[in-house]
Amino acid sequence: MPVILSWVPAAEIRRVLDGIADEAGRVAAFAACCRINVLYMVMRAGSGHLGSSFSAADIVSFLHLVELDRPFDGGDLYFSSKGHDVPGLYAAMIGLQALPESYLHRLRRMNGLPGHPDVRTPHIPLNTGSLGMGVSKAKGLVLGNRLTGRSQRVYVLTGDGELQEGQNWEALAGAVQARMGELTVIVDYNKIQSDTWVRDVSDLGDLTSKFTAFGWAALRCDGHDPAALASAFARRRADYPDQPAVIIADTIKGAGCATFAATSMPPGERRYRFHSGAPPPALYQQAHADLVAAADSLLTRYQLPSLQLAIDLPHSSGSSSAVAIPIAETKPVRLPECYGELLCAVAERDDRVVALDADLLVDTGLAEFSRRFGDRFIECGIAEQDMVSMAGGLAARGLLPFVHSFSCFLHARPNEQIYNNATEGRKVIYTGSLAGLLPAGPGHSHQAVRDVSALAAIPGLAIIEPANPAQLSAAVDYCLAGADSVYLRLASVPCPASVLSLPAGPFVPGTGSVVRPGGLITAIGAGPVVLGELLAAADLLAAGGVKLTVINLPWHNRIDQAWLTEVAGSSRVVFVVEHQYTLAGQASLVGRALAEASIAGRPGFVGIGLTELPRCGNSDEVLDAHGLSAARLATAITTAVRGLGLLPSPRPPS
Repeated sequence: MPVILSWVPAAEIRRVLDGIADEAGRVAAFAACCRINVLYMVMRAGSGHLGSSFSAADIVSFLHLVELDRPFDGGDLYFSSKGHDVPGLYAAMIGLQALPESYLHRLRRMNGLPGHPDVRTPHIPLNTGSLGMGVSKAKGLVLGNRLTGRSQRVYVLTGDGELQEGQNWEALAGAVQARMGELTVIVDYNKIQSDTWVRDVSDLGDLTSKFTAFGWAALRCDGHDPAALASAFARRRADYPDQPAVIIADTIKGAGCATFAATSMPPGERRYRFHSGAPPPALYQQAHADLVAAADSLLTRYQLPSLQLAIDLPHSSGSSSAVAIPIAETKPVRLPECYGELLCAVAERDDRVVALDADLLVDTGLAEFSRRFGDRFIECGIAEQDMVSMAGGLAARGLLPFVHSFSCFLHARPNEQIYNNATEGRKVIYTGSLAGLLPAGPGHSHQAVRDVSALAAIPGLAIIEPANPAQLSAAVDYCLAGADSVYLRLASVPCPASVLSLPAGPFVPGTGSVVRPGGLITAIGAGPVVLGELLAAADLLAAGGVKLTVINLPWHNRIDQAWLTEVAGSSRVVFVVEHQYTLAGQASLVGRALAEASIAGRPGFVGIGLTELPRCGNSDEVLDAHGLSAARLATAITTAVRGLGLLPSPRPPS
């Protein structure tokens, strides 16, 4: 279904700013234009964060139009710690011509604007999106400035949900000790975290008193009122020049647009629907009309003509920015959703099962579990270390905790806590969604490509990556029956049709199954992403006379050497393909097992995976960029096989 999108050109934003002399009016009008452009960017990308970008829009506009001195020319420095609101920051920078206008069309695309802040983007000083780090990074900037003789004010935006991360509170005392008057933290206090109301998860209580107890100056204001923001920042400078200060800005998630505003949530609804993702066409059109009407109303107040919106893409020979909204004939199969159904079934028959979540109820498949088993569902909020250690306590009482978050956050921040649980020898199941390279749109802070290497050595912890619902069901059964703790690595992208029909097993630790018989060239992989590309690569190779055997090995840190010798020992070359870093991943596991096995005429070995920071973009372009698309895999396998003398070299052109 084609949907025509439009945006406010930078030249039109400049006209608006030049036509309004009043400071508050300029801020409000600029924020209104930025909201229109954020909606365009997220809709065009098909993903992104609207609610946070809209709640922070007035703050970001005030900072860049009023408060910050030369923010794009070595003066005051601003960054967002939470990172979800970065589309709004991009829109502001484009509107002020600090970024090229062409970037409006490149959100979450390769060589465009990443889904979370990244230093490779001009005027983005730090990588954020992994929550809770911003205040500490800002302290480092202040200390670095002092050591290098630089005078600079540093401003950092946090979210109220983000304040559940413990590192924020670790950072506060040191800033007071060092008398960091250069540092100002702004809290985008919109009252909603990813899933629901902060008060219902981990209430922040008297936030002002909490900051002042650490010795910070704390001020509070309406974050959507430019005059109130101006007063708060003026008081900060005049009354607290030598103290670190926090400005708690009361905001509304989705503000500025009735369609998205949290205040328009139906009575009794607990889940805010516009934290992430692009809205459906009808809601886009409704929201766009709301935003344009709000902007035009402001312009009328200042006797300016209405906005002139752009539709045709610049420099594209008149091509339209009509975006096709895909309508699937059948609902795609995603493993986290299947997992949620399986966990409910498990909980029905085993009352030891308890589910813990880190503010990702829907994305981890737990919505139905939370409704049906509310007494055994624990929402821990954005506090992964606390969640994992709580699971250890639950396990100590004979319960079977299933712990959930995105893989990128579940394996890293609480890594020490996972290890500590393992040292106690009690079983905990860790389920990480969004595992691997895809989706690549959110950027590297959300791409779990080092989780296997980070967890593989933990004793008593099996790492399993199921390929399809049947294998996932077998894996969940193993979680209940096996002695090991388990890290379930779940890809969140749709399972390809070629993978859905693959058999589940037999599901035996350290073993896999041949899912496509071929010849003496063998490729091993796990999960729907890799196996889908390998099966497609096998088709391409077959057309060129190369018969590829494809093996599904769901175990990342368990290998049965006898099984491996049986299925791959007679191969001429073995490839292991993985959508993660190859160092200490599945290639390392299989390669070592082959090296240690007693095999006459040992096969050649090639590991294919990530060796650099994962790229941001759509799935096809990112897989191809990292050599993991079917076409790139077929080429790499052909080249390696030919290099080993197993295929004739191509004849030079005559």
